[in-house]
Amino acid sequence: MSETIISLSNVSKCFKRYHHPVDRLKEILLPGKSRADEFWAVRDINLQIERGHTLGIVGRNGSGKSTLLQIIVGTLTPTTGEVMVKGRISALLELGSGFNPEFTGEQNVFFNGQLLGLNHAEIEAKFDKIAAFADIGDFMQQPVKTYSSGMFVRLAFAVATAVDPDILVVDEALSVGDEAFQRKCFARIQDIQERGGTILFVSHTASSIVQLCDSAILMDYGEMLLYHTPKYIVSKYQKLIYALPDRIGGIREEIRQIVNLEAQDLHSDADEPQHDDDDIPHSQSNNKSEQSISENVDDFEEFYDPDMVPSNTIQYPSKGAMIIDPHITTLDGKRVNHLINRRDYYYTYSVAFSQYTEKVRFGMLIKTLSGFELGGASLHNGPKALTYVEADQTVVVKFQFKCLLHGGVYFLNAGVMGLVDDHLTYLARCIDVAMFRVQHCVESCGTGTLDLLLDPSVSVVDGRPQKQLELTTKIN
Repeated sequence: MSETIISLSNVSKCFKRYHHPVDRLKEILLPGKSRADEFWAVRDINLQIERGHTLGIVGRNGSGKSTLLQIIVGTLTPTTGEVMVKGRISALLELGSGFNPEFTGEQNVFFNGQLLGLNHAEIEAKFDKIAAFADIGDFMQQPVKTYSSGMFVRLAFAVATAVDPDILVVDEALSVGDEAFQRKCFARIQDIQERGGTILFVSHTASSIVQLCDSAILMDYGEMLLYHTPKYIVSKYQKLIYALPDRIGGIREEIRQIVNLEAQDLHSDADEPQHDDDDIPHSQSNNKSEQSISENVDDFEEFYDPDMVPSNTIQYPSKGAMIIDPHITTLDGKRVNHLINRRDYYYTYSVAFSQYTEKVRFGMLIKTLSGFELGGASLHNGPKALTYVEADQTVVVKFQFKCLLHGGVYFLNAGVMGLVDDHLTYLARCIDVAMFRVQHCVESCGTGTLDLLLDPSVSVVDGRPQKQLELTTKIN
């Protein structure tokens, strides 16, 4: 059986908030009467994490993620409950935490290394590798108070991972570094995973959670709402962050019902034999079992979330036409904005014309979160094109497409062009008028943004590699 390396039992943390600073002193001098409001940052957390497991932690700002990590690391003491941690733990929590701003980078390497349990000789032996990974050049000899946020993260991550921790805790720190450094950090994290290290990983980036983690938990208002597979947790988390304020309570209750149903299924099937499943996370919590996780992991269908709407839509001034209700539907007409990879859909909208127009063209475009244009279409010729439209007519436009995108959020444009004073111009155009999410596909082995429908094959053949190398050399 796997070894439990982190165990939390009924862990809660309460902070006292005083209305006036003097109230704190009054409470100390006159015990028996509380003069503070209680704020429970985390409540009744029960969680067991096995050695070699990578756990993702997601939640909205203020949900208790950082407090939970600080309790596990030991920088905070829980108000109630018990915490058990085995092995050397290394953490990247608040930016610059554990660094003395007056010390140089080199001095802080030795200072932090000793805090993490290394002696001076061990740190000295690792120093060159730490400096090479951080790659901050001469700034290693400068006080860290002169560092940028990116330099802080470089040095902190280099030290934290160089000590070969049994447990690595990363709290959104990697979002500060540049793209090249982030890739290097993720490679280091994968090295730790391969040698059997345990990782607790907090990130708002869905793809990172899905790719790196074995399982994940969803935190909200200090409560661990759900423990499940990463892609399932990400789908519920995204539903929370895109919800309007008056709908959040309902979504939280929906998630609780999922937990209750799984608990009921577990109780009713308690006497049935258990089976292994490669898609089941190996950590466990008090809210659900590995069997219950497997039952719902593939229960994904397209659906429509009315709260998932862009916040920065730009509309061009109308010049005789108006674009109405751009949206995506399934082939049988069901409106959706959470799509399934490799399925077919329609992107459709209506255009109401207020004047006669010739050489009409309809267009669409799909973009990434960063605004990169992935692809689109312009319907301006062929048998399906319109050479003219009369005034007061409405045209329904449909673009059928196969969703060859990996998991993530994407944005849509819509546009219509026509002749105005003998010049082809936009009659109406909408930028970021709709958005959709592609749910992560377990079956796909692809990476990046586009799904290339890859179908790899692997075969083992007899032969001596040296002969093949000699043949290649002769050909060259």
